[in-house]
Amino acid sequence: MNETNFTYYKSPIGLIKLAGTENYISELLFVDEQEQILDGASYNALLQQCIEQLIEYFNGKRLQFELPVNQKGTEFQAKVWSELLNIQYGKTISYLTLAKRLGNPNCIRAAASSNGKNNICIIVPCHRVIGANQNLVGYSGGLWRKKWLLALENRIANGVQTLF
Repeated sequence: MNETNFTYYKSPIGLIKLAGTENYISELLFVDEQEQILDGASYNALLQQCIEQLIEYFNGKRLQFELPVNQKGTEFQAKVWSELLNIQYGKTISYLTLAKRLGNPNCIRAAASSNGKNNICIIVPCHRVIGANQNLVGYSGGLWRKKWLLALENRIANGVQTLF
């Protein structure tokens, strides 16, 4: 049986809930510490590996994750999430560019909606998608976290202190 386990990691930008089986990560979401009950958390080896890679990421030592991921969604959503994995560390693209990469510049709203339904933040880097005018828009973890993540990546990748 492929039991789903979950645990929490206290990151520099808040508590993150991790969930997954021994074979893949299925969830990585920021949670409100006051609303979460930490009882019932259960590790598996892959969740521990995920935490270790997150620590490396936040310390600027990991530019790419090496973890199997799997999240439920439509075929289109899966295509969007797969395309997000192609955005280089320290780089951003617009929602329009994302739609073009998917082969249809007219699917910008559907691409943006699917981006927002990504349940594996950071690893599937939805935070790297920004507005066409270079503004930070839309991030379920909060725009301040999106800004923080992009600044971290930009600083590590380019030696620049701030992006936004």
